[in-house]
Amino acid sequence: MIKAVISGTGLYTPPATIDNDELVESFNTWVERYNNEHKEAIEAGEMQALQTSTSDFIEKASGIKRRHVIDKDGILDPDRMRPYIPERSNDEYSVQCDMSVAASRQALERAGKTAADVDAVIVACSNLQRPYPAVSIEVQDALGVEGFAYDMNVACSSATFGLQAAVNAVENGTARAVLVVSPEICSAHLNFRDRDSHFIFGDACTAILVERESDVAEGQGFSVVSTRLRTRFSNNIRNNFGFLNRADESGIGKPDKLFVQQGRKVFKEVSPLVAETIQNQLSGLDLKATDLSRMWLHQANLNMNLLIARKVLGRDPQEHEAPVILDEYANTSSAGSIIAFHQYHEDLQSGDLGVICSFGAGYSIGSVVVRRR
Repeated sequence: MIKAVISGTGLYTPPATIDNDELVESFNTWVERYNNEHKEAIEAGEMQALQTSTSDFIEKASGIKRRHVIDKDGILDPDRMRPYIPERSNDEYSVQCDMSVAASRQALERAGKTAADVDAVIVACSNLQRPYPAVSIEVQDALGVEGFAYDMNVACSSATFGLQAAVNAVENGTARAVLVVSPEICSAHLNFRDRDSHFIFGDACTAILVERESDVAEGQGFSVVSTRLRTRFSNNIRNNFGFLNRADESGIGKPDKLFVQQGRKVFKEVSPLVAETIQNQLSGLDLKATDLSRMWLHQANLNMNLLIARKVLGRDPQEHEAPVILDEYANTSSAGSIIAFHQYHEDLQSGDLGVICSFGAGYSIGSVVVRRR
């Protein structure tokens, strides 16, 4: 029987950063301009004045201190408040392709492999910059990988859903090795004029190499013990941007064409679902929560992660048991749990168990139990 192993991971981090103070200054400048512009209507009770934001509010609500972004100046410009990412010629590799190649090359290097060892590329992320040709096939071309490639989108669970697809391809013999890449440019779909969400997202790209166990040196990487996927439909996290928008001009430019969520409902409904999914997966493997050395959870909200870890473990987690990268990266959608795994696995010993789990819009949950080799 062929078994799959995660043999290497890679991370591309955009060099530009925005801390909470910078973001708040830009947001509050825009709020003050808005309130002044609509002063008469606000005083007449015809409109509601907008509230300013604070760094303390952001950190308390999310655990986020700063975020990496593709473009800083456009986001912080109160007249623009969105990144400036110039369109490229069709003869140039795309932005998401460049990010993917950088992360993939690092994953290959860490695994001691080259593109010649890879048979497939899966680009799995929340937002793709075009419908076709698939970004994954572009990445395949840029890396020089023979074989096949495809894109997939399951929102914040894309990377773990892609990981299961890679495991399946390796274990059924379709591919020797598969790259799962998540180029998340979350700043481009974020409404930086919405007080409740303007601070949530950052940009990053991760890559995971999944190989046959027989092709990986003894003691290297993590064996994939089990994968578990779960979905349940909900409108509480949504983005209505798409090609049909041009068929009804009345919706163009409205807030729902960007990220929107009902955060309190998401927190209340998703947290128990995630904990239950992990617990059931462990039970099916005849494992207990105490058998886990680490949980690399989706990095959406610090309070949410702490609650999930508490439900799974039956106690408050220690810092090393559920590492957090939110303070540095913010929410990078599907890349978040993989960033945590990438940065916090070297100290684990042979035989140690952990779970990579992401969750988000859909609702969707992807959970992968791994064992250090």
